[in-house]
Amino acid sequence: MDKTVTVASDGIELARSDNAIIVSEQSSRGAYPPVIYIPLDDVSSRLTPVEDKTTYCPLKGDASYFTFNGREVAWSYDRPLEGSQILKNYTAFYADRATITEG
Repeated sequence: MDKTVTVASDGIELARSDNAIIVSEQSSRGAYPPVIYIPLDDVSSRLTPVEDKTTYCPLKGDASYFTFNGREVAWSYDRPLEGSQILKNYTAFYADRATITEG
């Protein structure tokens, strides 16, 4: 991605990156909206890991989650599957829980 991506919630910047990637996904039910993944190094330490929640995606692997001000706002694939290794050390934010700006 050739743009700077900024993520904010409650008026506070949670991430800023010039190295974000866009992931487009499809399933048997159709296409999902593209998701912007930001390198963990470009994400604020204000995020709190959710200790008791993980999920599994058969395409990407095991996901962990992060909160900000008590609200779940992001996820990351700590142990991505072989075909999804590009997502290792990247975080994605829920578009309906944070403001994601490309510019």
